[in-house]
Amino acid sequence: MMKSMTAFGRAKATVAGKNITAEIKSVNSRYLDCSVKISRAYSYLEDRVKPYLQSKGLSRGKIDVYVGIEVTESVNAEISLDMGLAKGYVDALRRLRDEFDIRDDISVMGVARYNDIFTQKKQEEDIERDWAEVKEALDGAIDQFTEAREREGARIEADLVGKLEGIQRTVDKIEELSLGDVADYKVKLEERIHKMLSDNNISIDESRILTECAIFADKIAIDEELVRLRSHFAAFDDYISGTEPVGRKLDFLMQEMNREINTIGSKCNNSNIAHFVVDIKCEFEKIREQIQNIE
Repeated sequence: MMKSMTAFGRAKATVAGKNITAEIKSVNSRYLDCSVKISRAYSYLEDRVKPYLQSKGLSRGKIDVYVGIEVTESVNAEISLDMGLAKGYVDALRRLRDEFDIRDDISVMGVARYNDIFTQKKQEEDIERDWAEVKEALDGAIDQFTEAREREGARIEADLVGKLEGIQRTVDKIEELSLGDVADYKVKLEERIHKMLSDNNISIDESRILTECAIFADKIAIDEELVRLRSHFAAFDDYISGTEPVGRKLDFLMQEMNREINTIGSKCNNSNIAHFVVDIKCEFEKIREQIQNIE
C-alpha cells in the first residue's frame, strides 16, 4: 500500500498517575530524519523512540515526535543534586551581584529554578516500566499517524494511476501516428521526384525510393523506445501494488520514462506527435511532484 510522508497523529493515555500525550507529525524528506522532544524528567527514553518508529515501518520523512508527561499523583523518587553545577550557578550569581552592585537576593528557591542541577535517579526496572507507559500513548499516536499516511497515500495512488492511464492512451496515439509517417513520406517523396523529373522524361527508380524510405523509417523508428516505455508502465504498476516503500523507486523510474519520451520527441518530425510529447512531459512533471510525497 502506498503511504504518504505527510501526516499527523495524536493520542493520550492515563497510566499510573501520569497523563501522557504523544504527538507525531511528518513532512517530506529524502531520508528518515527523526527529532524527539520528551519531558525532561524522562529524557532517557528519547533514544528508544526512533528505533521503535522504524520497527513500525517508518523509513522516510522528517518526523517530529513530542511526548508530554504530567504527573498527577505523587510518587517516591530519589532526587540527586549536581553539586558542581549548583556551585557554578551560585558563584556566577555572586559575581553578577558584586560586579554590578546588585541587591543580594540569592536564595535556595532562586537557584532551584535552574532545574538542570537536579537529576531523578531511575533503576533499570523503573526505566522499562516508564517506557511501557509511554508506549501506550505513543502506540495510539502511531495508529492515527499510520491511518493518515495510508488515507493520503490512497488518494495519491488513485491520482497517479489516472494520470498514467491517460499517458498510456497518448502513447498509443503516438504509435499510430508514427506508423503512418513512413507511408506519408513515401507518397510525398514520389510526388516531389515526379515533379522534378516530369519535364525530362526520366523514369523513377522505384528501388531508390524504397531505399530512401527505409533510411527514413530507421531514422524515425521509435519501436524500442515504446517497448521500454511500456515496460516502465508495467514496472510502475508492480511497484504501487507491492507492500514496500516505493517513493525512491518511482522517482528513478520517472527519470527513465522521461528519457524515453524525450528520445521519441527528438526522433519524430510529426507536429502532432510533438504536441503529444509536450503533454506527456507535463503529466510526468505532475507525477514526479506527487511522488515526492510518497514514502
